[in-house]
Amino acid sequence: MNLRSPLSHVLGSGSAKEGTDHFWGQRVSAVALAILGIWFLFSLVTMASAPLDYAALADWVGRTSNSVLLILLLLALAYHSSLGIEVIIEDYVHGPFLKVVSLIFSKFAHIAFASGAIFAVLKLAFGANG
Repeated sequence: MNLRSPLSHVLGSGSAKEGTDHFWGQRVSAVALAILGIWFLFSLVTMASAPLDYAALADWVGRTSNSVLLILLLLALAYHSSLGIEVIIEDYVHGPFLKVVSLIFSKFAHIAFASGAIFAVLKLAFGANG
């Protein structure tokens, strides 16, 4: 027979105090993606009127405002994607070891892809050959 009340069973095992941060991170990154996505689509539409080749793209990325906004778009995309994949892994991967390995791999993959994309933008922006 257990004399503890149902309330005493759940006290101390509440939230980890991270749900709100995760929620706001997804919402703020979604707003940033919407604004930067509209800018990116508008830029693509205006670039489509001219012949689009490597030189034209490198010239477009070489403009400071475009390269900065493109890097911000890539960072927001990687962050938002990382948060979303984290939720999916936490909800649908049930083995504790596999869950931790999947979360670590996901973080490293997002960092690697974001780093590679930002490197490509910087390479185009600074006009490096090779």
